[in-house]
Amino acid sequence: MIANPPCRGVAQNDAAWSFAAGPSRLPDAVLARASETLFRRDAHGAAAIERPFTGDHFREALADAQTRLIRLLQVPEHYRVLFLAGGAMHQFAAVPMNLLDPAAGLGRAAYADSGYWSRRAMQEARRHANVTVAARHAGSTALAAPSLSGWHLPHDAAYCHITANETVDGVAYPALPDTGEVPLVADATSCILSAPLDIAKFGLVYASAQKNIGPAGLTIVIVREDLLQRPATAAPSPLHYGIQAAQGSCVNTPPTLAILIAGLVFEWIEQCGGLTAMGEVNRRKAASLYRTIDASNGFYIAPVAPGHRSITNARFHLANHTLTDHFLDEAERAGLAHLRGHPHVGGLRASLYNAMPEAGVDALIRFMTQFARRYG
Repeated sequence: MIANPPCRGVAQNDAAWSFAAGPSRLPDAVLARASETLFRRDAHGAAAIERPFTGDHFREALADAQTRLIRLLQVPEHYRVLFLAGGAMHQFAAVPMNLLDPAAGLGRAAYADSGYWSRRAMQEARRHANVTVAARHAGSTALAAPSLSGWHLPHDAAYCHITANETVDGVAYPALPDTGEVPLVADATSCILSAPLDIAKFGLVYASAQKNIGPAGLTIVIVREDLLQRPATAAPSPLHYGIQAAQGSCVNTPPTLAILIAGLVFEWIEQCGGLTAMGEVNRRKAASLYRTIDASNGFYIAPVAPGHRSITNARFHLANHTLTDHFLDEAERAGLAHLRGHPHVGGLRASLYNAMPEAGVDALIRFMTQFARRYG
């Protein structure tokens, strides 16, 4: 058990903060616990990360992680939770392989275009399916998620896919679309566990680990049981949801280290008050940062419309683009790392996942305020 977890992070005088989009910062208490319990050999000569995935010790740890995640997300009983190797991009292919069912008249995939990662998901899906664009991102002067009305869902759509939070673009859906009888599928990689999520509104949710769950190399898939009955004849066994569900996520060697650390992260979130508490803190962090941007008299600009701004990936830029590299150099020297925006959009980005305490955001805000005073 993680004793007295420092849910607010380390002390205010911590010298360095990483705002990387992923792999992201892990909770300090989890790092400490992992060093104590996962990397030391026991009396039998094996550290936790060296135990066979077929053995009782690992299976118990996997079951515990699954139970904690189900409890955190309040996953309904008619869903299965899978812990799979790989990243979210594996699921870009796995979703159409598993959910298309042409024999049942479900031969098309619908996708909403909300930014960079939804387009990447669409691009991969087109290798396996006939894809319809159900909705496109909105906003001319300010970016926004697709409107929640007027979606085009063909009668033979096997599912409708959204990217709930665009890590690159900094865009998040203000609410979920109503897709009727068409199962809603979500890539929730950069927002899962950042706030409560109503799993019952989805047919399937997937999320790679390296934001709010743990180290890279693990992806969580939460899938409604009726969808496991689709034939999935094109899916190889490691990506076949039905086979993985039947074999407890252990068709192939699972990413054992990532799963063990994920279990510690789930325990930490529980002891910090669960997802309601996480959501409150994350909204507060994001609001403080966006407030600083909006109050800068145009020195900093947030290109995403209020109400559509991500609370986990805050995208912004300098009105004077020539100052960007100077900003990044000074920030690095001030102990504020990995603030450069994605190469696809440029500018700046601060990722504010669960393990980033308010002290880190406060440090960034102080630096931004001082930088604007010097160069504004």
